[in-house]
Amino acid sequence: MRALLIVLCVAVLAGTLLSLGMSEDPGYIRISIGTWLIETNFWVGMSLVVLAALILHWLLGLVRGLRLSPGAMGQWWRNSGRRRARRRTTQGLLELAEGNWGRARKLLEQGAGNAETPLINYLSAAEAAHQQGDQEEADRFLRLAWESTAGSDLAVGLTQARLQLNAGRNEQALATLLRLRRNSPNHPHVMRQLANVYRNLEDWQALSELLPELRRHAALDESSLTVLEQEVWLNVLDQAAERLERQPPEQRNLDHLDRVWDQLPPPRRNDESVVHHYANHLARLGAESRAESLLRKVLRHSWSDLLINLYGRIQGPREDEQLLAAEGWLKERPNNPELLLALGRISLRNRLWGKAREYLETSLGVRHSQETAAELCRLYAHLGRYEDSVRLLRQGVLEHHGLPRLPMPEPRRRSGTPAR
Repeated sequence: MRALLIVLCVAVLAGTLLSLGMSEDPGYIRISIGTWLIETNFWVGMSLVVLAALILHWLLGLVRGLRLSPGAMGQWWRNSGRRRARRRTTQGLLELAEGNWGRARKLLEQGAGNAETPLINYLSAAEAAHQQGDQEEADRFLRLAWESTAGSDLAVGLTQARLQLNAGRNEQALATLLRLRRNSPNHPHVMRQLANVYRNLEDWQALSELLPELRRHAALDESSLTVLEQEVWLNVLDQAAERLERQPPEQRNLDHLDRVWDQLPPPRRNDESVVHHYANHLARLGAESRAESLLRKVLRHSWSDLLINLYGRIQGPREDEQLLAAEGWLKERPNNPELLLALGRISLRNRLWGKAREYLETSLGVRHSQETAAELCRLYAHLGRYEDSVRLLRQGVLEHHGLPRLPMPEPRRRSGTPAR
C-alpha cells in the first residue's frame, strides 16, 4: 500500500512539473529521415520517447521470460493449443449430453488433436456419429481412438460392441466380444455384453455355458441372474423337445432331453416353471409315467398349484396309486381348488364318476374357474344332466366374454307363438 502511494505521489509530481514546463516553453523538435519529416514540441517528443522506452522494456522482459529459446516459444504455443482443445472438448461433451450430435461430433474431433486424453474425444465422437446413424464414421472414430492411446483395446472394444448392439448388428458385436474375451476372459462387463448378444441371437445353449462364469465373477446381481437362468433353461428344454418332436415317434430318444435336465443347477431343478416345462415335454413325447413320477416327487417336498394342475392332466402307470397320492395331499390342503380339479380328473381316469363330480363341484365352489367349469360341463353332459351342462356352458360363455347385463326377450312359448 505504501509503495502504491509513493508511485501515485511521484506520478502527480511528474505531471505537475510537465504541465508547468509545457506552459513556460513548449520547445521544438524536428527530425528528418530521407523523405520523412517529423515535427513536434519538445514535451510531446519526450513523452513518446518515454513511452517507447517502456514498451521496449516490456518486450525485453517478455523475451527474457521466454529465454529467447525456440523450445520455450513452442511450449507457449502448445499450451495455447491445449487450452483451445480443452475448451472444445468441454463444449463438445456438453453438446453430446444435450443431444446435439452434429455439433458435438465436430467440436470433439477438433479438440482431439491437442487434447491430453484424445481417447475420450474419439470415443465420444463415435457415440455422436452412432446417434446420427453414421456407422462408418463411428467405426472411423473408434479406430482413431485405438490408435491414439496405447492399452485402450478393452475400452474401445467395449464401446464398439455396445454401439453394434444398439444398431442391431449382433453378429458383429459377437465377433468383437469374443475377441475381447480371449484377451480378458474374466472381465465382468465383457461377459454381461456377451450374454446380451447370445440372448438377442437366441443362442440359449451358448448362454447356458456362460451362466456359471457370470455367477463365478458376479457379473450380474443375484435376482437378475436367477431370472436369466430360468429363461435360458426353459428355452434350452424347449429347443431340445422341439428337435425330438420333429422326429418320427419310433426314432425318438429322450437322452438329449435328459442330459439337459442333468445339466441344470440344483436351484433350477426345484423351480416350478422349469419342472413344469420338463414334465410337460416328457408327457408330450410319450413318457407320461416318468413325468408323473417326477411331479409326484417334487410335489411331495415343494407344493405348487402349477404342478398339481399338470399332475391332474398326466396319466401315470397306476391310476389308483396316483389317486391315493393326490388324496393324501388333500388332507393338508382340503380347499385347494387346483388340487380338487386334479382329483376330479384322476377320478375320471379311475372311472369314479360320482367322486369326480363331487371333486369338480367342490373346486368350482371354492373358486370359479373356466377350466373347472368346462370339465364339469363335459361330465354333466355325459351323465345326462343336460340342463346343468347347458347352464355351466352358458355361464362360462357369458363370463368369458364379459357381456353386460341387458334385458332379453322371454323364451318362446310351447304353443309356438312368440313372446312379446
